[in-house]
Amino acid sequence: MHRTQHGHDEHTYDDHAHEPPYYEPDEPYLPGTRPRARPRRRRTLALTAAVLVALALLPVAVDRVVAARIESRTAKAFQQGMGTPEAPEVEVRGFPVVTQAASGTLRHVDITAHDIPAHGSARPLPVSELSLRLNGLTKADDDSEARARGARASAFLSYPDVSGALGLEISQGDRPGRVSAVVLLPLSQEVTVTATVSAVSGNRIAFGDFEITGGSLPAAGSAILDRIFERPIRLRNIPDGLRLRSVTTTADGLDAEFTGRSVTFRPEEA
Repeated sequence: MHRTQHGHDEHTYDDHAHEPPYYEPDEPYLPGTRPRARPRRRRTLALTAAVLVALALLPVAVDRVVAARIESRTAKAFQQGMGTPEAPEVEVRGFPVVTQAASGTLRHVDITAHDIPAHGSARPLPVSELSLRLNGLTKADDDSEARARGARASAFLSYPDVSGALGLEISQGDRPGRVSAVVLLPLSQEVTVTATVSAVSGNRIAFGDFEITGGSLPAAGSAILDRIFERPIRLRNIPDGLRLRSVTTTADGLDAEFTGRSVTFRPEEA
């Protein structure tokens, strides 16, 4: 005799059987199968991590925008004041720049300018490249000038520019610290001499201790050299407050080193 058993069906129930499963929208659904469930927590954690990264990078991006604006304005002001054909390269160092700008003082600023002309001199000597390392840079409320608490600078003076200022063909000498000069004499004669190069007060470059290395120098030639080299060349296109400390010779020109305190930048006409 067949007996029918009454009561509950012999089925096992999942605790979450009535909770709709979560699955990725692009996951294919096959009839007769359950979608593969993935925890919502994974997507939430990923979204949270992305938000945190964005929030962490936001101050850096804002700071970079502020730094770029300051660098652009500084480059424009320097170009106008020094009369360079192109705006110099400017880098504001230190993070964050926003707080430096708010305080009115930039801790470290690097400026590299090219082809700075020399005006107001009978023997102008342009600066081929000027690299400045400024500390504690502030500006006046009316933007008429900027002042650095301290600075170091190096200037490169090419031999063609030195030759133009002296009226002689100048090149590297036979020993460190000396330059060679070709003196043209009457009757197409040439004499080659070498001279020492040194830094003297007033941001001037002096030449001395002449030695003849080629040809014969008559009395007239000595007088020519005396007239040319008796007065040092003054560098007039250097910001106020920088002091020339040393001059060295290289294969392509002269390297001049400067240091200074309370270095001021303002338009030349001021």
